[in-house]
Amino acid sequence: MMLVTTPTGQIGGRLLDLLLDEPDTAGRLRVIARDPARLTPRARERAEVFRGSHSDPGLLAEAAAGVGQVFWLVPPVPGADSVEGHFRAFTDALCRVIGEQGVRRVVGVSTLGRKTAVDAGQISASLAMDESIAATGVHYRALCPPFLMENLLGQAASIREQGVFHLANDGGRVLRTCATRDIAATAARLLLDPSWTGQEDVPLVGPDALTPEGMAEVMSGVLGRPVRMRPVALDDFRRALLGHGVGEAWAQGVVDMVRAQDEQGFYGAGVPSTPDTAPTGFGQWCEEVLAPAVRG
Repeated sequence: MMLVTTPTGQIGGRLLDLLLDEPDTAGRLRVIARDPARLTPRARERAEVFRGSHSDPGLLAEAAAGVGQVFWLVPPVPGADSVEGHFRAFTDALCRVIGEQGVRRVVGVSTLGRKTAVDAGQISASLAMDESIAATGVHYRALCPPFLMENLLGQAASIREQGVFHLANDGGRVLRTCATRDIAATAARLLLDPSWTGQEDVPLVGPDALTPEGMAEVMSGVLGRPVRMRPVALDDFRRALLGHGVGEAWAQGVVDMVRAQDEQGFYGAGVPSTPDTAPTGFGQWCEEVLAPAVRG
């Protein structure tokens, strides 16, 4: 039996589709969803659905009863009072279930930066999550991508209307990327493989070594029109987040995360690509995902 969290998200939703494509998963899938109506009809028909949040210890315990493998992802909550507290609430619930119910394997979405990232907001909180899960002794694979290409989708309108996307990262510094499809595919492979043991990081680094300015050049070529990257100062970035309703703690965490990415380099040029786990190039992603979003 497998349990999938965040089954309507960009990663969890794609993962669930991949698992549903496998004939031997029939009757072996459970999901926890805040809003089950957002699940596909196929998912509602073939998976056992638990409504609520996987930070709820009681609900998680109920959903995980008899489960051998768990896909774990802590969802962002921009209104959280504390980044660390938000991650801890979810992780404590999982660790309790592992200890009490004998979950054998966990595949979790984490990040690059272990032993490197310091004071890095959500990245630091994610790495602390890994440590807590590993301390239970469960067999664990931490999926470790850098910057997600899908982070740019929220700027599709700006790219379409102004030919501009904004980033607070240094425009001239390499920012390694990963497509969420590759995270989902790697997670599916691990969940369907009953043979692995122990605890390891699984880096997922795409084939490109692009700066944000280089990303703009690739976008321009794919879209057939000029696209520019417009840098945003961190203070302005923070104010913009607050202006969009993001809470103080979450906004500061995001700013700390971006600053750490630039200054500490754990998403940078020195990070090797991992073609086995992250084959999708930025140009391919722009053609298949960004361009349709921009063109509407």
